[in-house]
Amino acid sequence: MTYQVCIDIGGTFTDCLVSDSTGEINIFKSPTTPGEFHKGFINVLHVAAEGYGLAPRDFIAQIKLIVHGSTVSTNALVERKVATAGLILNEGHADILTLREGPRKGAFEWRLDYPEPYIPRRLTRTVRGRIDARGRELEALDEDGIRAAAGYLRQAGAQAVAVGLLWSVVNPAHERRARELIHEVWPDVPVTLSHEVSSVPREYRRVVAAAIDASINPIIRKYVGELQTALGASGFVGELLLANCVGGMMPAQEIIRRPIYSVMSGPTLAPMAAQALTEEADVIVGDMGGTTFDVSAIRNRQIIIAPDAMIHDDALGIPKVDVRSVGAGGGSIAQVDAGGLLVVGPHSAGAWPGPACYGNGSTAPTVTDANVVLGIIDPDYFLGGKIKLDRALAEAAIAPLAERLGISVLDAAYAIHTTSNHNMVAAIEDITIREGINPRESFFVSGGGATACHIAEMVDILGLERYMIPRFVAGLSAFGGLISDIRWEESATLLTQSREFDREGVERLLAQLREQGKRFLDAAHVAPEDQLFEYVAMGRYEYQAWEIPVQFELRDGRLADRAADDLAQAFHRMHERIYSISNESELVEFTNWRVQAIGRRPSQQVWRKFALGEASGAPVAARHRPLYVHRLGGLTEVPVYDAATLGANATLQGPCVVEATTFSAVLLPDHTGTMDRYGNLTVQVAREAALAKAA
Repeated sequence: MTYQVCIDIGGTFTDCLVSDSTGEINIFKSPTTPGEFHKGFINVLHVAAEGYGLAPRDFIAQIKLIVHGSTVSTNALVERKVATAGLILNEGHADILTLREGPRKGAFEWRLDYPEPYIPRRLTRTVRGRIDARGRELEALDEDGIRAAAGYLRQAGAQAVAVGLLWSVVNPAHERRARELIHEVWPDVPVTLSHEVSSVPREYRRVVAAAIDASINPIIRKYVGELQTALGASGFVGELLLANCVGGMMPAQEIIRRPIYSVMSGPTLAPMAAQALTEEADVIVGDMGGTTFDVSAIRNRQIIIAPDAMIHDDALGIPKVDVRSVGAGGGSIAQVDAGGLLVVGPHSAGAWPGPACYGNGSTAPTVTDANVVLGIIDPDYFLGGKIKLDRALAEAAIAPLAERLGISVLDAAYAIHTTSNHNMVAAIEDITIREGINPRESFFVSGGGATACHIAEMVDILGLERYMIPRFVAGLSAFGGLISDIRWEESATLLTQSREFDREGVERLLAQLREQGKRFLDAAHVAPEDQLFEYVAMGRYEYQAWEIPVQFELRDGRLADRAADDLAQAFHRMHERIYSISNESELVEFTNWRVQAIGRRPSQQVWRKFALGEASGAPVAARHRPLYVHRLGGLTEVPVYDAATLGANATLQGPCVVEATTFSAVLLPDHTGTMDRYGNLTVQVAREAALAKAA
């Protein structure tokens, strides 16, 4: 037997999804180990080994592939625990990171402190030398100045260096020479060149991307090294792939080379899973864990890519899968603010001590405590009974809050539950409406063990008709990693327009980018027959500030005869969808071109070998228990179904609860669930009921 594994580290639990060579998939969970993530990584492999009845070393030796969604770089940036990086810029441009892009602030935000630059001025040096917008050298690079800057930064305590010189996206000669000169005087230092990290012509975005990449380079090198050492010591001889933020996997050596692509990579796995689980065109993906609720979206079968993700007050500087996060998880703490209003999150009880019902000493009321009191979670069957929860401790934690609100403990628990739901709905509305997606006409795929407790009411609030609770809802991100392709993106700047379209220049540039992408796939050992390439142009109306993506095709390396018109029309349609307006008489400019290199993993479809047997007769409830159903006035005795006993095409009518070892799902009145052959529960909401609830 051989195994493929995906490990996703969350705020409370580390998820491990294991697929064997027969197509059977199992999920295992172990508490996350903050500060020593590689230990939690190995711990959950030991839990999986126990599940298969094998000694840890015997199990790990049979693993062919491990896919991992890392949170290390994201946590380092959020907590500002990054390495000290130095920055080298052109003379006269020392304040790029201070001035940023001059974004407009809210009209009433008149007391804003101007944020500090990502790399301080004392670690920023400038040198003479200039390339113009056409790639011509106007002034030779001051090579002695580069050497002096490197020496200064070394003495100042820098651990990595970022280089951001003007118009390197058109002619990178000065940046490449700068790296050679830095390594002459400082051989071991990691050097990030802005044009290798980001191809956008915007100066600030390129430079901040290089600065972030340099600052997390030593951290990612250390983490990946520790992980590889720990795996090797445990008997692992297979392949290790790490998730990137553009929606795919990369070999470990590639993520070390460009560590910025590991930032926010974990949450990108959930939409990859959703894309495989459904053929719906527009999909909302909600993934609720212990600390946060991550929401992403699929539009026209394409995962939405964000050009302007933020880390604190700075842009990330590179495109990434658009995932919005709010502090709404199972461990989110509820409190009454100074105005007497209930607030849930963003603070969390985390992995330790966790919610009050865990019995680890916490007395703060959390969303998980509320769900125990409401009967959504069975305290005797949490994680299949491996962890026993204490309902009395949950009630005791909520009681002071209930007293302050002047309501019963049960009503206070529902207030916590529904407030958390509305927080998550706000995040869903933000990503869908802003991206030209009507949430009412979308399909909702639930992810994260906690989401199944909340999705039914969220769907009612939004007025959706259909949603899915996948078989691996508690490990949706891990499942996404297990089935994801190897993916990379190469991009470059070439400015042309729809009326004077530089077809030869575009084709020449795309051929270069495709060759770079092919080299990446070859290095990742992807067979030629499994290599695919997709193409995207970034377009805008003349005088517009920001671009939107437009997909197109090449045939034998050639654009279509009417490529300019086709690209312009595709741009108009996408602009109208996102902004509800278009102007087909307007000139369209194309600024940036991208080639997405995709390496299909043939084994990624092994999960489709799994199929449930056909259901025989109506489902039989395993037991009944009281469940708080607000629409029915309080606690109501409902059937509880064991997900493991449900066959294909089994139909469930709400209100009811569906339980598995890793999740507890609620179906409300007017919700009808049907199990598909892969064990995913698709739920239909009566249209009239959905509209009435959303009104």
